Order: sequence, then structure tokens, then C-alpha cells
Amino acid sequence: MQLLVIEDNQRIAKSLKQGLGESGYAVTVAASGAAAREAFQRLEPDLIVLDLGLPDVDGMELLKELRQQDPAIPVIILTARGEIEDRVAGLDAGADDYLVKPFAFAELVARIRALERRGTRPVPDTITIEDLHLNPVQRTAERGSNAIDLTPREFDLLLFLAQHTGENVSREMLAREVFGITSLAVPFDNIIDVHISNLRKKVDAGFELKLIHTVRGVGFEMGTRL
Repeated sequence: MQLLVIEDNQRIAKSLKQGLGESGYAVTVAASGAAAREAFQRLEPDLIVLDLGLPDVDGMELLKELRQQDPAIPVIILTARGEIEDRVAGLDAGADDYLVKPFAFAELVARIRALERRGTRPVPDTITIEDLHLNPVQRTAERGSNAIDLTPREFDLLLFLAQHTGENVSREMLAREVFGITSLAVPFDNIIDVHISNLRKKVDAGFELKLIHTVRGVGFEMGTRL
């Protein structure tokens, strides 16, 4: 598995290259946005470990740029920015996971392996719920004949709900499985509600048949209700 580590701190970069190499991964380190772009094009890596504090580009902007080129590549943000707002911003920008410095190296390897396992699972070409069609590979969504413009996090959220059609999905499940947050705080509960509200506007607005429902005291449910 080819990893691209984007990290400008030489000590951390050297430690990651050595440790991940000893863990069985092929590792290339880029210390700037420009070097990361070149390595990304040349290597076509399987996974990216991204520091946000780069000298020539904001890490969030670089993440969005790389996501546009390869929507499916797993990305782990590795940064000193640990506030909940930073975590949400990183995940909404398209990261699959978010790890705050200082970190335990064993945890980073475990998270890489978790994303690696996720990539080996069979993925259906399309998921259809009434007139809603999702393509998990191309990461596209349509309702009827109309394309739905979703952010990366909105697509992840809709996909998770679609994969659990007819089931009650709690906010805790969404926080853990979609946003990568293991301890649910009250402010994050509100953030999930905002994302669901935005998703409803894009998926259900203008349609008589609503597909995203609130289950009072539990969370949400995807599907039709007669």
C-alpha cells in the first residue's frame, strides 16, 4: 500500500516514514503543497496522511483540491488543530479521519488499517430508494432525473442513512461512523442536526414523498412512510 505523508515538520516526517515503513507500507513524504501535488500525480497513492499547517498552502484547501482529483482516496488529517470546529471543518472538507497531535503512533496505524479494510469491502454500483439513486463509487446522487449537489460530508451522511434504510440511526452512530467522533458532546449534536437539515433541503425539498425522517428521541430514519 502506497502512502503519501504530507508533513513539513522534518522530525515528525522522518518518524512517520520510518515507523510506517516498518509497518509494511511504502511511504513518500512531501513537505509542501507543491511537492504534495507532484507526488500525488506521480504516485497515485492509496492513502494520504495530511498535516494542515503547510508552508505554501492551507491544508484544507489542498484537501479539497486533491478530493476533486480523486473523490475516493482515503485521507487522514494529522494536525495540532484539535477544537471541535476544526474537526468538523476537516471532515466536511473531505477527510475520512482526524487525528490530533500529539498522537500515539499505534493509533495512527490502526486508523490506516481500518480505512484499508473499508476499501476492500464490496461496494454496490448503485443504491436505490424509491427515486433516489446513489453511486458510492463515483460519489454521485440523483433524485428523479435531477443531480444533487452534495458536499463530501453530506454524501457520506446520506450514504450511511441509505445503507441503513428502514433502521433507526442515532446521532451517536452518525457521530462515530460518519464524522469520526467517538465522544458525542452537546454542541456536536447540534452540528449533526444542521447537516441533516441541509441534506433534507437538497434531497426532499420539492418532493411530495419525503425520504429522511426524524425519529423522536432516537435519531433519524431513511425510507418511505405510508
